[in-house]
Amino acid sequence: MGKNKLRKFSEMETIDFVLQYPFAVLKKEGFPLKGNWHKEFFNNDNPIVLELGCGKGEYTVGLARRFPNKNFIGIDIKGARMWSGATQARDEGLKNVAFLRTNIELLPEFFAQGEVAEIWITFPDPQMKKVRKRLTSTRFLELYRQVTNDGALIHLKTDSPFLYTYTHQLVLDNKLPVLTDTDDLYNTTLDEATTDILGIRTYYEQQWLSRGLTIKYINFRLPAEGELIETDIEIPLDTYRSFSRDYLSRLVHEDY
Repeated sequence: MGKNKLRKFSEMETIDFVLQYPFAVLKKEGFPLKGNWHKEFFNNDNPIVLELGCGKGEYTVGLARRFPNKNFIGIDIKGARMWSGATQARDEGLKNVAFLRTNIELLPEFFAQGEVAEIWITFPDPQMKKVRKRLTSTRFLELYRQVTNDGALIHLKTDSPFLYTYTHQLVLDNKLPVLTDTDDLYNTTLDEATTDILGIRTYYEQQWLSRGLTIKYINFRLPAEGELIETDIEIPLDTYRSFSRDYLSRLVHEDY
């Protein structure tokens, strides 16, 4: 591990709102804040909002600035990435921010049902060959149901035509209530408040915009009950890779 990463990990150990809970301890003792985030961590009853795969934490911090009456938790398995958002939140004195280092599949280990009001999914890997790994698949929506309240808001912001088309169709097939749905965010007329929120731009979003890609956004409500059916339509694959992908770098026959 490089010296820079070691420095970041060391610094994050000193930030009290960065939680890095070892898996072995989690399975043996459980997570003490599960069901107690409001009372024992944030010391308020404000809604809890998660950013999944938060990376550098741009949305976590950006939303926390805009909404002091909500609590925001950035979640990622890669601690060196979230150092940027964590130190920024610390230096700005934000009191409604936390960062949790864990796998998204472990959300029910950290949150009780009904404890989360809203989830942001910002520029995830589209997982074009692996339905079960898509963060908007029925598998993950059922996972989110284990920690969210009834009618929780789910936001997806993505550069991927594939993931947007898949999510749009899945939401349609399951008749989930949609609030906003656009395949070209910055050429869509939205109200001022929504434009402000969606104007927060992550590191990856800046990359995609500089390459002339359009940004897609959909947000919908997730009811606590009701069978969810997986969508089954043919969707053209993206011709570039998510995250550090280059144009046309990997095509249909490559296994993501």
